[in-house]
Amino acid sequence: MTAYAAPNIKGAAVQNNPDTTLVTPTAAIANATHGGRAKCLQRLTRLDLPVPRTVALSFDTVHRIAQGQLPDMTALLAQFPDGALLCVRPSSEDPDWGGPGAVLNIGMNDARFETLSKTLGRDAARAIYTRFVQSYAINVARLDPDMFDDVVGEGREGLVASLRAYEAETEEPFPMDPAVQLSGVLQSMARAWEGTSARLLRQAKGAPADAGLGLVVQQMIFGLGNGQSGSGVLQLVDSATGLPQITGRYLSQSQGRDALEGDAAALFLTHDPRGPSLEELAPEAFAELKRHAALMRQRLREEMQVEFALENGSVHILDGVRVARSSRATVRIAVRLADEGIISHEEALMRVPPRTLTELLHRQVDPRAPRDVIGSGIAASPGAATGRIVFSSTEAQASASRGEPCILVRRETSPEDIRGMHAAQAVLTERGGITSHAAVIGRGIGLPCVVGASNMRFNLLKKQIIAKDGRILSDGDIITVDGSRGQVLVGAPDMQEAAQDDAFQRLMEWAYDACDIGIRANADTPADAQTARNFNAQGIGLCRTEHMFFEPGRLTVMREMIFAETGEDRRAVLERLLPMQREDFTQLFRIMEGKPVCIRLFDPPLHEFLPADRAGQRALAEALNLPLSDVTRRIEAMSEYNPMLGLRGVRLGVTVPEIYEMQARAIFEATIDASADGDPVVPEIMIPLVSARREVELIKASVDAVAAAVRVERDSDFNFRLGVMVETPRAALRAAEIAPHCAFLSFGTNDLTQMTYGLSRDDAGRFMSDYVQQGVFPEDPFHSLDTDGVGELLTLGATRGRAAQPGITLSICGEHGGNPESIAFCRDAGFDYVSCSPFRVPVARLAAAQLAIANKIG
Repeated sequence: MTAYAAPNIKGAAVQNNPDTTLVTPTAAIANATHGGRAKCLQRLTRLDLPVPRTVALSFDTVHRIAQGQLPDMTALLAQFPDGALLCVRPSSEDPDWGGPGAVLNIGMNDARFETLSKTLGRDAARAIYTRFVQSYAINVARLDPDMFDDVVGEGREGLVASLRAYEAETEEPFPMDPAVQLSGVLQSMARAWEGTSARLLRQAKGAPADAGLGLVVQQMIFGLGNGQSGSGVLQLVDSATGLPQITGRYLSQSQGRDALEGDAAALFLTHDPRGPSLEELAPEAFAELKRHAALMRQRLREEMQVEFALENGSVHILDGVRVARSSRATVRIAVRLADEGIISHEEALMRVPPRTLTELLHRQVDPRAPRDVIGSGIAASPGAATGRIVFSSTEAQASASRGEPCILVRRETSPEDIRGMHAAQAVLTERGGITSHAAVIGRGIGLPCVVGASNMRFNLLKKQIIAKDGRILSDGDIITVDGSRGQVLVGAPDMQEAAQDDAFQRLMEWAYDACDIGIRANADTPADAQTARNFNAQGIGLCRTEHMFFEPGRLTVMREMIFAETGEDRRAVLERLLPMQREDFTQLFRIMEGKPVCIRLFDPPLHEFLPADRAGQRALAEALNLPLSDVTRRIEAMSEYNPMLGLRGVRLGVTVPEIYEMQARAIFEATIDASADGDPVVPEIMIPLVSARREVELIKASVDAVAAAVRVERDSDFNFRLGVMVETPRAALRAAEIAPHCAFLSFGTNDLTQMTYGLSRDDAGRFMSDYVQQGVFPEDPFHSLDTDGVGELLTLGATRGRAAQPGITLSICGEHGGNPESIAFCRDAGFDYVSCSPFRVPVARLAAAQLAIANKIG
């Protein structure tokens, strides 16, 4: 028997049909077929809570309604008491996908008005009638809400005026038949869900294109009457903090969610010095509501917001929805439910989206603060900070020395800006992408960063930024950089501080236990290493040693080495850098307390250390006691057409071997020093930009010779591991030749992506959004690992490397290492660990734990 031709037998047509189902404890209702609201109402009936009679319409039924195929309305209405008014609410699979608004008081007509006037009074009956007429006109007849602007109040005049306005616009009388009214509401809501704009809106929220909508038809509880009547919502936890606290509002003589619409007459729930409360007005009903809410929390295993109505003192539970929550509340709620034994540790982990942790690790603009957005770009490093605009690293350092917060504004940053970035509160650049220099360093040190702000014009000579709307920001003006949203704000909005509280720490402990892939951190300085240690990283997966050479005291020595004419002269200069490097590595080893530290040997082209401007070249000539012409000639001779693909990485190690020799010695001497007063250190030395086996053989021979010399000189033994950073396609393809000479292969996915695509990561931001929008790429390949193209190279390299060297360690150390989707790929490919920026370690760990748990439960 189908619901579309059922006889009018109370209960039969609905209860026996899976598409239009009376909500009972045993009815065939599922989230995937009827939606979350319908399933929740069934669970509430199983708890024997006072839920009004409800019928659930399935996704298939609603889809047919949108096409004009209505169910048997007589059989549907027969499920409710004669003369009952109804409301219809949406029931999607995920409440975040939205849906059409609820329509209340369906069935109200002239006859019902007279009946209710005798029980509720004429004023209450008129209010119900007027509300329904206006709601029906707007939601079903699709009339302009402005037509009711001149309707005053909900008394007799308001009702008459509303009915007249409806008839004037539609040229027909307001429908009096409840079946016609209900049919109109159901069709309106079904068609609204399937409209193009609604579909695009929910797809933007992550819903599939064919997501279904269920509807629930529920008997109205008026919230109006002579006794204590009204409506409201109640929850047992604060949505912002996640701490236990009864919150909500109650409004006498009201329906639905009126209490939340800012009515001044709404009451607090508990005793409150600011005004009267439901607890004082109706203590028995309030106590009953608390019991119901506690039972829902315990049995539904979730913090729930209870929508309720009182009718002459009796409590009715109309709905229960998952409490809306901030990121910090999400963590606290999950941990507290686990601590009370309501859910398991594993389920608590699964309830926290990894990216929500980002908001807990950094200051954020307060969600309630007004935003004066003057520009936007790529959200390159999360967090927000306020300061005065400065246009150079020197100015940033000067500002920091005066204790004045500043925002470093550059066309694009270079390694020379490292100190200025450390001194600034945030960085804003005109150019660059998600893996540009500013973005990578910003994420590494927890510095908010917006890059690629191409809708603003940067005039560095005049020290001005000109916004799209014509406003001008000058040196010293106060702005806020929101690296979480990629926005630039004028002024200093209120901020929300980072919150790494006990709940966060406990969640991270559970994630550590659940992980089955290692999580290391990319750390270049002792401060980075300490951050990684604080987040319980399992080691350092990438230490970029070149950043250590940009300290002022070292940069001049480095330049002197570059200008040296012979290998002996270079070694003599590098002798002065050796103790500095040794101290750097010793600090890293001691901070990591025996955990592995993978040190990448010198990588960038040497010209990056030389001044590009005339003033800098003149200063260098004076420092080296050379003619300016000699300095400029040498700098010009060292320039390259494409430095990224030029003399850098292992190519420098082969042609200028003195640099790698000095670094290897510094590593080994630091290993001995750090092991003397702590856990034994086993350093990992990584050769960058390898593309041929012979390169590895040459560097390995050189490093082994240095190790042997240090062992003899220091009369001390130590172990180390030598490996390769796979960042050229050829290295991935020839991994079988390279792997036998290595203890590990670490895939540098930033450069590997650049070389695979033939695409500069610094320039991609100019057009990447267009490419993604037009479907050329599903996602920015510098943000989310391209598992098809670049991923195939990773898979080939891993497979061939393991076949040639079964015990070899595999990892990725590009920025993709902190991306949850990329971690899933690495885990499936059998990688041993991923390495990411220190502040992304918690995000990566939670994502990895969730993957392990999902795999465990099938």
